[in-house]
Amino acid sequence: MMQREGFLSGHACEIARVSLASFYRHYAEHEPRQADVELRDLIQRIALENRFYGYRRVTAELAHQGVVVNHKRVSRLMRADNLLAVRKRRFVFTTDSRHTCAIYSNLAGRMPLNGINQLWVADITYVRLRETFVYLAIVMDAYSRRVVEKPGQPELR
Repeated sequence: MMQREGFLSGHACEIARVSLASFYRHYAEHEPRQADVELRDLIQRIALENRFYGYRRVTAELAHQGVVVNHKRVSRLMRADNLLAVRKRRFVFTTDSRHTCAIYSNLAGRMPLNGINQLWVADITYVRLRETFVYLAIVMDAYSRRVVEKPGQPELR
């Protein structure tokens, strides 16, 4: 028999007219959830203070605070609460400036513009959608700053 808060479980079940088996069944279902709620609160506090901590560091911080818990349990709870660590991505260089090709000066910067269709400039970028990326390429008139249209296409605004 268990003793919780000054009562023997058998005596408390007699007073409440509940069978001992149903008490233990209820206890087995609900007590672990209460422990998970308290542990989740601690994990969330640590993870929000240290965004780059993974489950190993969170487990070590919990041990430092005196809470002994298995790293697999911490990992499972962090995954359930979507508290996985934010990784620092290293910078990727996309331009190779140390090439042997000829380098041409940008003539567009010195070009005096006094009317439309004298200089077109282009750019390409990507737009993130929910599940994928799409590329967007634009050709623009440098004088009027309007997007150049293909013949027969409706005007973009």
